[in-house]
Amino acid sequence: MSVQKDRTAPLVMLMINMFIAMLGIGLIIPVLPEFLKEFNAGGSVAGYLIAAFGLTQFIFSPIAGEWSDKYGRKIMIVSGLVLFTISNLVFATATEVWMLYASRLIGGIGAASMIPSMMAYVADVTSEEKRGKGLGMLGAAMSLGFVIGPGVGGFLAELGLRIPFYVSALVAGISLIGSLLILPESRSKQDREASKASTTKRESIFKQFAQSVKAPYFILLLLVFALTFGLANFEAIFPLFVDAKYAYTSRDISILITVGALAGTIIQVALIGKLIHQFGEKKLINWTFLLSAAALLLMLLSGNFWYTLILTVLFFTFTSVMRPAINTWLSKMAGDEQGFVAGMNNAYMSLGNIFGPAMAGVLYDVNINLPYTFGAVVLLVSFFLSVTRGRQVEPRSAA
Repeated sequence: MSVQKDRTAPLVMLMINMFIAMLGIGLIIPVLPEFLKEFNAGGSVAGYLIAAFGLTQFIFSPIAGEWSDKYGRKIMIVSGLVLFTISNLVFATATEVWMLYASRLIGGIGAASMIPSMMAYVADVTSEEKRGKGLGMLGAAMSLGFVIGPGVGGFLAELGLRIPFYVSALVAGISLIGSLLILPESRSKQDREASKASTTKRESIFKQFAQSVKAPYFILLLLVFALTFGLANFEAIFPLFVDAKYAYTSRDISILITVGALAGTIIQVALIGKLIHQFGEKKLINWTFLLSAAALLLMLLSGNFWYTLILTVLFFTFTSVMRPAINTWLSKMAGDEQGFVAGMNNAYMSLGNIFGPAMAGVLYDVNINLPYTFGAVVLLVSFFLSVTRGRQVEPRSAA
């Protein structure tokens, strides 16, 4: 049986690991414009670099989850930290564009190894009553890492463009040592052996996608993809956009992203329950899609720093409200398919994280305004889809 008692030290170590992983992902954002100039690279490379991380994370997450059951949570978490350290060192020392791609692909595999194993670890070491709190703490560490990452990256970049990546590699290495020393294995040898002996085959991701298309909640999964596409589109090209169009510095970019993401996180934590109770999921989803599209288009009109800061805060706030609203509606629709729906939710999110940055980068090289124009169109189409088709989606309990 898996260990089911609360342990403070392992949970703290997991939170540190999650924080470091998200910190490293966020570090790249404000540094990217100046960094890519060294390689004479444009928007398409920036988009592909971010998409590359999502691609290997998407491909390897199911495999890593299965290995976590068979070989243990600790070895997968430690392996992820090793890959994450290597990824940052490769990026920091890169002299060719292919090395940047290699770094991001390795980083995606590292995230795939770490994140599902960390979530499974929490389930192993907490009781059912405290599991939600444990996962919530892990989620908070994830959000905090991403919020702080761009700020840290922007300020460290003033010491040298490659310094943020060396620092990220260093803290990942320290976390690796801490995990080896502090983190016990949470999955018993008996359970691991049972997983190895199991002959049950999981359905391929392609079969699962085919099932999801026929499901009554498919429209909500499409909205998950559209939301993630729009958000990844915004984040991937934002540093290059404000650098090229408005001549913002790395520090300016780090402030904008950090304040915007922090505002969105605070709203999500403090107000989302009240907002859903007051307005309901459907209204929140409809309005936030519409307002997010408007924010993207308004971003094209002025380079005034305070104007851009307000729009950035609004965009992050709208998308931060939208995601839990969609997730809540999906959960109500899932019935006894909670696990399948959660997996599909993650899969559609991963696709958004792959195609959003890739498309933004390609469009940016055609015209600097195209990524946000196209992103706004995607969000507007999703708004009309939500308004028209959303009426047909009702919770199973209401049927």
